[in-house]
Amino acid sequence: MKIKRAMAAILMGSVAAMAGGCASSEEWAEWRSHTSHFASDTHASFSMRNNRDGSNPRVSRADLDAAREQNWWGKNITVNPDQIFQN
Repeated sequence: MKIKRAMAAILMGSVAAMAGGCASSEEWAEWRSHTSHFASDTHASFSMRNNRDGSNPRVSRADLDAAREQNWWGKNITVNPDQIFQN
């Protein structure tokens, strides 16, 4: 039982250490200000679909509606109206 707890602690510490090197101080502050990483599964799907730098955005009308309704947070992705696709 003690070995399982020790292994779990080591694993959690390793994950935290690896994740800590991936975010800026601003991103950490944003992340800590919320109780979860994403507002919803829709928010998570949107974030996974769009690359980190926002250079190839894929935004639908449903995404815009969900972002407003669920108060999404994080880095904004800016698109022109002609880049927004219908559902």
